[in-house]
Amino acid sequence: MPTKKKSPMGRKSAAKPIVQPKPSSKTQAKAGPSKGVASRASNRFVVIMAGGRGERFWPVSRERTPKQLIRLLGERSFLQQAVDRVRPLVPAENILVITNAAQASEVRRQLPELPRHNVVAEPTGRDTCPAVALGAAVVGARSTAAVMAVLPADHVIPEEAKFRQVLADAFALAERGQVIVTIGIPPTEPATGYGYIHAGETLPPPQGAKPFKTGFSKVLRFVEKPPLEKAVEYLATGEYRWNAGMFVWSFVTVTNGLQAHQPEMFAACQRWFEAASKGPARLDKVLAADYPGLRKVSIDYALLEKAHNVVVADGAFAWDDLGAWPALGRHVRQDPEGNAAVADLVHVDAARNIVYDARTKGRTPITLVGVKDSIIVLADDAVLVAAKDEAQKIKDLVRKLAADPRHVGLV
Repeated sequence: MPTKKKSPMGRKSAAKPIVQPKPSSKTQAKAGPSKGVASRASNRFVVIMAGGRGERFWPVSRERTPKQLIRLLGERSFLQQAVDRVRPLVPAENILVITNAAQASEVRRQLPELPRHNVVAEPTGRDTCPAVALGAAVVGARSTAAVMAVLPADHVIPEEAKFRQVLADAFALAERGQVIVTIGIPPTEPATGYGYIHAGETLPPPQGAKPFKTGFSKVLRFVEKPPLEKAVEYLATGEYRWNAGMFVWSFVTVTNGLQAHQPEMFAACQRWFEAASKGPARLDKVLAADYPGLRKVSIDYALLEKAHNVVVADGAFAWDDLGAWPALGRHVRQDPEGNAAVADLVHVDAARNIVYDARTKGRTPITLVGVKDSIIVLADDAVLVAAKDEAQKIKDLVRKLAADPRHVGLV
């Protein structure tokens, strides 16, 4: 990186604000603030992370059409639902999707309401920190006064109005100062499949402003997925939240955090910021050169666990990350024997099964006798039968298929 040319992102201490660069194109000028003062809505952005492989939902989920791009529940894909949820809060031109090259075409097809250049493709997956840095660079190139929410594409959130209230309050708090807001879900059971957030002192209401409807607390620490006995302890204290992987911060805050804790990633973000200011084609070229050499690292480990300005918002809304096939049972009506079926199921003495028929032609009844606690999924070209308590091993099955020349086309 040149050392003499001063970057628009600045090279001074993390406490210094970033100077607003002049837009370099008509598109960027329109997206940025006008007449020196931008409206609140125009400076609020949503970055949706949609690059996952969704291997645990094979054979319905595939590399080019992973979990977030399929209609598993309802008539809209999870990604489409994620965009639908935030449309009342931010304009379509301020919604970005970070995906990968294999999925970008389908993402654009599913989201015709978004500008084409709002779908940004990573050349290869490098975990969530590079994806967040890329989203920040693209947002910052449009407005360095921006506040951005980073949201996963594949969550189930049926209480949309409550979710939007929490997100709106998180935006408002992030606009008031250099604070990282993470949305935590109050746990309802001692789940061992989620990371946890230890919430500390409750934040007082903002001075001179209307109190938030959402509760905010200082974050004491982030905890990895715990064993059952620890999860039971966390639930009993009432001091822990599930880590839902949803964050809100200003462009200034996140880039200052990267500069302080991840200088190499900050340097990459700086290059992408400068490239994005020159247009999508220039950004794609720089990403192609940078991404192969990036270290895989999550945003939790890279930034959140190291920062001291993190607060957690109480996500008081129904939420599920639908991590594997057994979770379908929480969202599909079950018969008296506990079978959750999206299929024409006929059974004798079968119980507690997950049955999903994704075939598009020649669908016939699925019949079971004496089968219990199993996952049965039918696609046009493959059938999955698995024990429910072994659902996490479906990822291993997908890798085995990918390594076999006879079956690689099924992945």
